Amino acid sequence: MPELPEVEAAARVLRDAAVDRRIVSLRCLHAATCRAVAAEDIARLAGRRIVDVARRGKHQLLTLDDGSTLHVHFRMAGDWHVDRVGDDDARHTRAVLTLDDGTRVSLVDPRALSTIVVHAAGASTLPALGPEPTDDGFSAAVLADALRSRRGPIKPVLLDQRVVAGIGNIYAAEALWRARISPTAVANRLSPARLARLADALRDTLLEAIAAPGRYSAGETRDAMHVYGREGEPCSRCGTAIRRRVQAGRSTYYCPRCQAR
Repeated sequence: MPELPEVEAAARVLRDAAVDRRIVSLRCLHAATCRAVAAEDIARLAGRRIVDVARRGKHQLLTLDDGSTLHVHFRMAGDWHVDRVGDDDARHTRAVLTLDDGTRVSLVDPRALSTIVVHAAGASTLPALGPEPTDDGFSAAVLADALRSRRGPIKPVLLDQRVVAGIGNIYAAEALWRARISPTAVANRLSPARLARLADALRDTLLEAIAAPGRYSAGETRDAMHVYGREGEPCSRCGTAIRRRVQAGRSTYYCPRCQAR
């Protein structure tokens, strides 16, 4: 599932391909992907110039020259595929954005869960989101404030996008391992020292992943991880066998020695 680093890498691809280009057309190939895009919205996109591509958490926002916004969410398996007009559609293409220089940007998604929404200028575009863990201002104090009312175990809490934006199952497990914090520790009872370690671990884990785009993609995910997907294997730090448990319906991987309560 794309998390902050994968969505950031995708946003950079889109930014390079689309910023300062005018939209020729948006073609929807799957009703679920474009269920929130009316025919009149598609018609109004023609001729609009893309002035910015931004990422917030796992969301991508394409700002157009009239102030309107295309809001794209990859959900479970979305990604961008960039080619040229006249090329065959990529497999699992759900929507195609054609640009005035002949570039074609396709939203591909084998599960067809990705969404595109068109927002008018000035309209709210995002759900409630927590702080960005890669921002310069992200700190132990910011994290403490986000966790203040959270009494559940820290691992599932980190998956709530209202707490910290962009964190998913993989990076939550990896950051907790790096910070030496048990995934079952109560979120709002973390000590200042552990909060500081966790804030640093979240930032460093994500920035390293952003710097190596694609290393968590299919076929590479497991080799890049310290704990995720490594049940029964020795911890790379202490040698103890990695364990797996289920929290809130998701698999959590951790080292019982490094991350003891």
